[in-house]
Amino acid sequence: MRVGVLTGGGDCPGLNAVIRAVVRRTVAKYGGEVVGFRFGWAGVVDRNTVPLGIDEVSGILPRGGTILGTSRTNPYKVPDGPQKIHEAFREEGLDGLVAVGGDDTLGVAYKLFQEGLPVVGVPKTIDNDISGTDFTFGFDTAVAIATEAIDRLHTTAESHNRVVVLEVMGRHTGWIAVKAGIAGGADLILIPEIDFTLDEVADIIRRRHARGKNFSIVVVAEGARFPADEADSGGGLVVQQSSTDAFGHVRLGGIGNKLAQEMEKRTGFETRVTVLGYTQRGGTPTAFDRVLGTRFGVLAADLVQWKQFGKMASVHGDKVLPIEMSHAIETVKRVDTELYEVARTFFG
Repeated sequence: MRVGVLTGGGDCPGLNAVIRAVVRRTVAKYGGEVVGFRFGWAGVVDRNTVPLGIDEVSGILPRGGTILGTSRTNPYKVPDGPQKIHEAFREEGLDGLVAVGGDDTLGVAYKLFQEGLPVVGVPKTIDNDISGTDFTFGFDTAVAIATEAIDRLHTTAESHNRVVVLEVMGRHTGWIAVKAGIAGGADLILIPEIDFTLDEVADIIRRRHARGKNFSIVVVAEGARFPADEADSGGGLVVQQSSTDAFGHVRLGGIGNKLAQEMEKRTGFETRVTVLGYTQRGGTPTAFDRVLGTRFGVLAADLVQWKQFGKMASVHGDKVLPIEMSHAIETVKRVDTELYEVARTFFG
């Protein structure tokens, strides 16, 4: 059995755990071999490969990032991209390919499966917004990092009598913001799923200060929609640049700064902003993410052996199960109302 593996999209804590597990399971249990494709789908199109054996994956479990590298390459936007991928499968003699990535990477994988290629998926995103699985690896690490940031911001905010706005990742959903906000005791959490007004935010901060709390922590997901009102006639998503990547995504970022400016103007309280950015998806993965990534990688290798293509790994409760890959690209998994209501209990 000859298995290919690639990692696509943004880097994520736990990717190396998946790679290691695919290799160990394929080699040790099935006597097969594994070839890694460098830099996501670009590596398949360009035939940029590296052999992966037991020695090559030794010691990578606690490492962040991915030893294979990654990119946001969309082969369907590359001249003859799909054709080159079909040729790569034949010439590399692949019995199956494990595609590790988010909805974009898995969307490509599912298209290739529909074209007859033996592909299985492993869902990956720190945003935890892929449908069909309770969790994705990398999410737990991102929440832990954001929670630690909130803990640290509490002390400086209280010392200086300030409002501090923390901007975290979350393009379509607010999973990181809500989970970290609850864990860190944030005074207000703003997410893409729930509309807000600047007056509402300012009122919550004023009420908090009126009862003797001279500091506030506001957590906002980068994909939360800035409201249009008298102070800002534009509203909507706040972006760093309007140009899009190969999958049609703009680069988000900046809502924290806009919100901080508005809150200082409306409340009179000194306000500062912290943007975690790539810190959330870098560095050592948590134990949870190492274990989940390992379990996903083992199942992915099994799926290739069992010839159950077009499926992906998922976790439901404590069980890791194969499901149809199409589930990952059907809908976005949004924060449920019940969880946000738990967070809202502690606002102000």
